[in-house]
Amino acid sequence: MSQCAEAAAVAATVPGAGMGKAGLRPPMVPRQASFFPPPVPNPFVQQTRMGAARRLQILFLGIILLPIRALLVALIILLAWPFATISTACCPEKLTHPITGWRREITQPVLKFLGHALFFSMGFIVTMKGKVARPMEAPVFVAAPHSTFFDGIACVAAGLPSIVSRNENVQVPLIGRLLRALQPVLVSRVDPDSRKNTINEIVRRATSGGQWPQILVFPEGTCTNRSCLITFKPGAFIPGVPVQPILLRYPNKLDTVTWTWQGYTFIQLCMLTFCQPFTKVEVEFMPVQKPNDEEKSDPVLFAGRVRNLMAEALGIPITDHTYEDCRLMISAGQLTLPMEAGLVEFTKISRKLKLDWDGIRKQLDEYAIIASSSKGGRIGIEEFAEYLKLPVSDVLRQLFALFDRAQCVMTPSCVTCLDFTFGAVINSNSTSGPAH
Repeated sequence: MSQCAEAAAVAATVPGAGMGKAGLRPPMVPRQASFFPPPVPNPFVQQTRMGAARRLQILFLGIILLPIRALLVALIILLAWPFATISTACCPEKLTHPITGWRREITQPVLKFLGHALFFSMGFIVTMKGKVARPMEAPVFVAAPHSTFFDGIACVAAGLPSIVSRNENVQVPLIGRLLRALQPVLVSRVDPDSRKNTINEIVRRATSGGQWPQILVFPEGTCTNRSCLITFKPGAFIPGVPVQPILLRYPNKLDTVTWTWQGYTFIQLCMLTFCQPFTKVEVEFMPVQKPNDEEKSDPVLFAGRVRNLMAEALGIPITDHTYEDCRLMISAGQLTLPMEAGLVEFTKISRKLKLDWDGIRKQLDEYAIIASSSKGGRIGIEEFAEYLKLPVSDVLRQLFALFDRAQCVMTPSCVTCLDFTFGAVINSNSTSGPAH
C-alpha cells in the first residue's frame, strides 16, 4: 500500500469520513464526533453594525444619560466601599476561614442592595427566572454563556456568592476592597502551583457543608459572542457536588455588551451601554443538577452533561473551542493568516490527535509557511501534495476531498489549518510506521 493510500485509509476511519456518492460530501454526523463539522461562526469575535439613525440616537441620548449614569456608578461604588471595608477588616487577603458573625449579617444585605442599584443605574432591566438554590442544595453555581464583564449581574442575582478572581484584581483601589467582600478564590499568575491550589480551594469550600458562601464559576473560562457554548473547564465539577446552572441572555436589538477578543473595547462598551435608554438581561436559574456516581469520578463527563442541558435550554450549539483557540487565533494573526485559521476546536483535536498546545502551534507555523503564498490562508491540492511529497493522483484527490470543507458550497477546493493539522499527523504516523 502506498503512503498516500494508507493515509486515506487512516483518514477514512474518522467518523463521517465515508465519501458516499462520488463528488458529494459524506453524510453529516454529530459535530462532536466528526473532524468535518458544518461551519460554526467564530465565537470569539463580535461585529455590531449601527446605521446613521442609531448613531444619532446614541449621540443625543449620550449627552444626557452618559454623565448621569457615570456619576451614579461612581457614587454607588463609594457608598459600598465602607461596608466592604467593615466586612473585610482584620481579614487576610487570602482567607483561611469564612467571614461570619455580625459583620457579614450587617454588610451583606447592604452590599446586595447596592449591587442591584449599581446595575439599575447603568440602565439594566433584569428579569429573573427560576429559584436560587440554597448553599446546602447547590454549593456551586455555573453561569453561561460568558460574554461580557456585565455578566457580574449573575453574581448580584445569586446573592453575592464567592467568585474566582486573579490576585491582581484585589489590589485595585476601591474595586479590590469590594471584591474581597465576596470572599473570592484567588488565582496567582506567578505561582506554578496556582491551578492545583485553586482547585483544592474550590473543593474545600464546596464540601464545607455550607460554612463557606456558594461559589459562582463561568466554566467557559473566556468570553464568547453567545453563538454557542464552548468547552466547559472541569474545575467547578471536580468537587462532585450538586451545581445550579445559570443562563444569561441579553435580548436587545442592539448588542452593546458583548466583549470578545475582537470587537469593542471595555471603555467603548461601557459608553455604548450607558447611552442606551435601557439594556435588557435575563438571568435564569435552572434546576439543580446532581452528579451520579460515574460523574463524581469523571468531572469532564459531569461538565459535558450540564453543558448539553444549558445549550438545549438556550437553543444554541456546543463546540469544542476553548481558551487555547483564542491563543491560536492571535498566533494566526501574528503570522499574517486569517484569525479563523487558528480556530481548530482545541479540545477535540488535542484529544483525538494526542497533541498539546505547543504541537498545534507548531503545525500552525508550518501551515503559515505554505499558506503565505496562497489564497487567503487556505491551500489547494497542489500545496497539499507538495507538503506530503506525493504526486497528485486519484488517491490523493480522495484524501484531499476528506479534508475539503468548501466542496459542498461550490467554492474553490481548499483546506484550512484544522484539516492541515489532521493531514500532517496522519502523514507523520504513516511515515513513522512500517514500510509497505
